[in-house]
Amino acid sequence: MRAPEPVDDPRDQPKVAVAAGADGARLWLPLNALRAFEAVARCLSFTGAATSLHISQSALSRHVSRLEDLIGCKLLERRPQGLALTPAGAALLPVVTKSFDGIETTMQGLRRKAGTSGRMLRVHMPPTFLHVMGMALLREFRLAFPNISIDLFSWNGVGLPRASASDIAIVFDRPKYDDAVRDPLWLISQTPAATPEIAERCKGMDLETFLRSNELLHTRLEGEPFGVLWSAFARRFDLDIDAERGLTLDSEALTVEWAKGGNGVILVDVDMFAKDLADGHLVTPYDATCESGFGYYLAVHPDDISDPAIALFRSWVLERFARIKTSD
Repeated sequence: MRAPEPVDDPRDQPKVAVAAGADGARLWLPLNALRAFEAVARCLSFTGAATSLHISQSALSRHVSRLEDLIGCKLLERRPQGLALTPAGAALLPVVTKSFDGIETTMQGLRRKAGTSGRMLRVHMPPTFLHVMGMALLREFRLAFPNISIDLFSWNGVGLPRASASDIAIVFDRPKYDDAVRDPLWLISQTPAATPEIAERCKGMDLETFLRSNELLHTRLEGEPFGVLWSAFARRFDLDIDAERGLTLDSEALTVEWAKGGNGVILVDVDMFAKDLADGHLVTPYDATCESGFGYYLAVHPDDISDPAIALFRSWVLERFARIKTSD
């Protein structure tokens, strides 16, 4: 969440480095490569470092190799027991870490002095969350804090958005531990839902027959197998159905709209779409509700919690959802 995936840049090539001259020019510093090296050196794992930086292992390896080419010696070596620092790597690591820590400390101090006035927050929300409640949430926040501008983007996948920098993100994900601080907003409970007309037409059918007799509607989740939610539901209730049959749409909001047109059966988030259920646009003809294994979380990097604008947005969102839960 902290940094976008480094991209190839002509300046990344070792041959463009220049030596310090009499005019005080500084040797060009490959910051992306140094950041990649520091992450790998601390984890002693390309996999762990790639996960922490939210970039691909190939990009990470490429930047470390370019740094080694620039310096002219190996910084890491593979051993039977795993990755290890060479003497050169061991000498470079504390210098790089201290330098990055100093830069970050100074920048955080400047941001705290500046306060929240004139700040731009880069915020991520999944498409369905944004459509159902996120826009109203942001409108209220902007009315309360007009000095904080919002740069909003949306990605329909599981977990933190890929290759995109965000200050704070609401994510659709499984419970997990990583380098982000995650505040749970709610865990998703789901149940089959359809229009009253479909429910009436299939009255008397058991759940398995009902699902076999109607189109199954899916929401596309990038990085997840097709039909993952229906498959989990079928296992939970021991149903013999083809969980990969049916129609897929790009977001749960679109899938719900399609279902409201009488076009099939959806596994509906009973909290997110409580209004549609209460209004009778969709009904849940079977007592078959279970947790999906997913939820919505507010995620922020621990280094950013002290940032006034980020801390304000985080506490404001959490307080609002606490009121919603209390009201429910």
